[in-house]
Amino acid sequence: QSKERPTEGLVVAAGKGKIHPFTAIRIHNPIKEGMSVLYGKYDGKAIMYNDDSCQMIRDDDCLLYYEGVTMKLDNVFPVRDYVLVALDEDPESLATSSGVVIASQVVADDVPCEGTVVKVGEGRLNSSGEFSPSPVSAGERIKFKDYAGNDVTIEGKPYSVVKMVDILCSLSKEVQAMREGDDEAV
Repeated sequence: QSKERPTEGLVVAAGKGKIHPFTAIRIHNPIKEGMSVLYGKYDGKAIMYNDDSCQMIRDDDCLLYYEGVTMKLDNVFPVRDYVLVALDEDPESLATSSGVVIASQVVADDVPCEGTVVKVGEGRLNSSGEFSPSPVSAGERIKFKDYAGNDVTIEGKPYSVVKMVDILCSLSKEVQAMREGDDEAV
């Protein structure tokens, strides 16, 4: 409960990008004026800009960026080392493989920590000032650390924005089949 939900905002001004601390190479800023962004509620600093109350945030604090007024799956893009993961909406998840149904109050505090990768950012910044590609790609099923993702709803469906370093593993089709009890696929 200590994590707060992300906040959306419209970018009114954006810098060129920061300078890498070791190589002095400018790292481009993917966020541009006029875009909308999703960022953490407590990220940045409140300021007054052209008589408007605004929030000054670093590009690293942005989770997603998109064009337009509302987030849609086709117009959102994870920033740098973030991954957009579609979470399971399966109401049958309260049933065990043997058919025993678990009361929803028992799992009310459980946080989803696996899903299917929908989109990936450009990568994680390495010490040479370049981006290392994502260890996963769209369509892969992954497991990530508990409480690591930032929950977001896009077009009425649950998603999580997860940092690449918080991904624990990619679940192969064989592992998925074993978990679902499909002996023929294994």
